[in-house]
Amino acid sequence: MIRYSDNPVTLQNGKPIPADKVDAAAREKTIAYSILRAHNASGDTDSLRLRFDALISHDITYVGIIQTARASGLTEFPVPYAMTNCHNSLCAVGGTINEDDHLFGLSAAKKYGGIYVPANLSVIHSYAREELAGCGKMILGSDSHTRYGALGTLAIGEGGPELVKQLLKNTYDIAAPEVVLCYVTGKPRRGVGPHDVALALVKEAFPEGRAKNKILEFAGPGIKHLSADYRNGIDVMTTETTCLSSIWETDSVIAEYYRAHGRPRDYARLSPQNGAYYDAMITMDLDKVECMIALPFHPSNAYPIREFVARADELLQKVEAEARASFPKVDLHLREKVKADGVYADQGIIAGCAGGLFDNIIEASEILSGGSTGSGAFSLSVYPTSVPVSLALTRAEATETLIRAGAVMKPSFCGPCFGAGDVPANNGFSIRHTTRNFPNREGSKPGEGQLAFVALMDARSIAATAANGGRITAATDVVYRKRRILYRYDRSSYEKRCYNGFGKADPAVELVFGPNIADWPKIHPLAENLLVELSAVIRDPVTTTDELIPSGETSSYRSNPLRLAEFTLSRRAPDYVGRSKAVAKLEAARRSGEKPEALRDLLAKVGDANDLMQTTAYGSCVFANKPGDGSAREQAASSQRVLGGAANICYEYATKRYRSNCINWGILPFTLPAGAPFDYTVGDHVFVPGVRQAILDERSTLPATVIRQDGKTEAITLSLPPLTRDEREILLEGCLMNYYAAHAGK
Repeated sequence: MIRYSDNPVTLQNGKPIPADKVDAAAREKTIAYSILRAHNASGDTDSLRLRFDALISHDITYVGIIQTARASGLTEFPVPYAMTNCHNSLCAVGGTINEDDHLFGLSAAKKYGGIYVPANLSVIHSYAREELAGCGKMILGSDSHTRYGALGTLAIGEGGPELVKQLLKNTYDIAAPEVVLCYVTGKPRRGVGPHDVALALVKEAFPEGRAKNKILEFAGPGIKHLSADYRNGIDVMTTETTCLSSIWETDSVIAEYYRAHGRPRDYARLSPQNGAYYDAMITMDLDKVECMIALPFHPSNAYPIREFVARADELLQKVEAEARASFPKVDLHLREKVKADGVYADQGIIAGCAGGLFDNIIEASEILSGGSTGSGAFSLSVYPTSVPVSLALTRAEATETLIRAGAVMKPSFCGPCFGAGDVPANNGFSIRHTTRNFPNREGSKPGEGQLAFVALMDARSIAATAANGGRITAATDVVYRKRRILYRYDRSSYEKRCYNGFGKADPAVELVFGPNIADWPKIHPLAENLLVELSAVIRDPVTTTDELIPSGETSSYRSNPLRLAEFTLSRRAPDYVGRSKAVAKLEAARRSGEKPEALRDLLAKVGDANDLMQTTAYGSCVFANKPGDGSAREQAASSQRVLGGAANICYEYATKRYRSNCINWGILPFTLPAGAPFDYTVGDHVFVPGVRQAILDERSTLPATVIRQDGKTEAITLSLPPLTRDEREILLEGCLMNYYAAHAGK
């Protein structure tokens, strides 16, 4: 099927050949490096300072981005910046605040010269593909699934502060990344869809960080057998490998995509040069890929559907055990889904940037043609990814076919992907062609005893399952007609409803503020010394951003930093917020000149309490083994900072974007050496002397002292892996906003 090898290769006459040694010069012959070099402003081949051609955000992130940029001196958007309204389109939670934010976005587009896409017209990545992507371009988005590599665009998903830097004409700074060749051969069998290929890829590339922070470059003879939608469906899921970005060679299929979308000039032939060097290779034999299912709680927990059905009781028992270990309040009965004739799901969803594509829904409609989803508990909802796609489906009669079969057609909306819409019942088993199945992604609240389960499947197998009343069925096991229907793009809805103001900034326009849109609270520069309380200690192998700041209804408060912060770690460590507030209260008292007794007693354990009281900041800290997998939204870090968070301690950051978010919000990203013991608990403290000077001196290790709750102290060493000059200054100033304020007019 799909196999990873960490042995380097070169492409010789279109075929991978083992490489004897690292060849940095030949790496320049990759598609990835041809694009990176064209966007690099540093002139340094090892340290890149990138400027992007376009930016894109959705309505969970754009208010905070604009507020941060505005506080940092923003006057107009320097590149096309599209703001879509696809995450908080429902006004069911929080009163008027969702639409208040939308009006803010429209006013910002007019004031600063941006692009505004009203609610339900498109999900973020569909609009980017349809209107912004171009061969050889780079796009930065404040959503982790910012991936348009199949269209020849090197796209990166990052936290909002990185978009702020671009809006202020600064750069995105990274070390030159490694490139992994994804060599594609063969042709998918009927019934095997892009999500099947993607889940098999994630299963192989995610473990051990094989693709972490690298660029996946797709080439090979099998690509020609894939439609543009099929390629996009695989490409968007590369995020789940934790790679930095992705890029594909382009051909006549992609040329036709741009022509059909009225942008033929945005096409260019991209392919690796002969002799291109790759640091590793993933072999993708498409003809061997089977219909897949990814069980909770990660897309890499994937199995062929035939294997899952055969081993269902065993595999679901493992899921139950994992859930019980993480969520002790939950009473689980997932194995009840196993019946004498198979395994039954309660819900099917086809949605978003991965599932709601034209080809996926067309083929799902062919499978369900003349069939029925039944009148039992099982339900099927279908969300086309954009109004142009919805219009094309209507013209192709696919919408009618699905409705006649019992499916419910819904507007373009990202909600099912993160828990805002189609939330299943407690103990429900939902199969979804969406991007993730992390805990809580479907909107359950395990802290209150509520938990549902999401498994990822391709739209084709979801349709086959729906046709069998919810019995898990691989699409390769059903017979159906597969028509080749030409997609006809119609942008009239965009032309009539979207505001396209790039290059037409109007400073006279006043921003429209709703009552829940609030400015960021004051954040102080880094002190000479740092004392932190371990306010949350999480031992899970990986901690996702959905656990750090839950998605779903909590995101309604994304424009009010203080309100949003109340939800920090609420589904994973419910006492974190209260503990952090208590720490922040003592720190506020210290800054006002008081000498709180509790703080004095702690400082006395490590030195002269009176002297240290003047020079030591007190904050909260989260320990997790490997935090930050998942979403790019910066609230996972900013909410900690708003509560007084000063540091994270971990063995490894799951993604670059989460570590970047921590730095941009002034949270010190400490690490520990692999295997180093850390047996401390919530309520213990860590004192880091001379932390400010250590950053000025560019030191990578810092001696620290742990103060246990019984008063005993122990020496440990914290690591602070290499920081760029700008990152050091941001940490010293306290956050990115302070950094820009300090450099205003310079």
